[in-house]
Amino acid sequence: MPASRIEASAKREALRRRIRQGRLTVMPGAFNAAVAQMVAGHGFGGVYVSGHMIAAARGLPDIGLTTSVEVAEAAGTIARMTDLPTIVDADAGFGSPLSAERTVQLLEDAGLAGCHIEDQADPKRVGGGPGLLLVEPEAAARRIRAAVRGRRDERFLVIARTDALPVEGMGKALDRARLYREAGADVIFVEGLKSAADVAAVHETGIAPMLVNVNELGGNRLTIGELERLGVAIAIYPMALMRLALGAAEQGLAALRASGSMVGLTAGMYGPEKLARLLDVASYEELVDEGDRR
Repeated sequence: MPASRIEASAKREALRRRIRQGRLTVMPGAFNAAVAQMVAGHGFGGVYVSGHMIAAARGLPDIGLTTSVEVAEAAGTIARMTDLPTIVDADAGFGSPLSAERTVQLLEDAGLAGCHIEDQADPKRVGGGPGLLLVEPEAAARRIRAAVRGRRDERFLVIARTDALPVEGMGKALDRARLYREAGADVIFVEGLKSAADVAAVHETGIAPMLVNVNELGGNRLTIGELERLGVAIAIYPMALMRLALGAAEQGLAALRASGSMVGLTAGMYGPEKLARLLDVASYEELVDEGDRR
């Protein structure tokens, strides 16, 4: 069908219900709607849209060059094509607290189930990377309060991200998480957790339900089973699928350049029949035929 028939509010409630029930929601990162449909087809509980991914798809580094409108458009295109709740990286709210408030409304209108807003200063950096600077805790809390104030659907999930761990240490990161929870955040996201001990240190505080970034190349290689045992509410895999796709594209281009053909790689390609099933071409054709009959 052309899009999901489930209303955004119902998707938001489904995600909140899972959190209330203490169930882990695994959200692989989808860099387009077709990949989101694959995520749904493999039985995952939600879809994640990374700001880094949105920027990379435009040939840009992840330093805050995309706008709230671009992010809402890209994430909305993905969110509307599956029945799963989709959350998106909203950077630092794209400006002042008023901008964070407007961003939440744009994302609500685009059909997102939630977003996370971080405490980095402009220009923002990739989490854990060089040059990372934070705003003062109260300034970040104002962003969260504005985001909460901006939502019109109370089911929209406001997630507070702190990048304080590599800069200020775990103690200060947890202090920030508490402050952001008091500002109204529904979920906390301490960026840079790598080990089971790191995750347990956050979970044991009981501050709020927690989101964990599973970054295989960044040192976090916890399995789904481990994350469940640690009480994690949401696990995101921001760039893994895009990195896999880029690796395959690089391999194909190298083969074409070296041998003049990619025939040797066809076994690993996503075939036309599989793509047609993924995109549900048959249902579109039925709709076209039905329209012609009218």
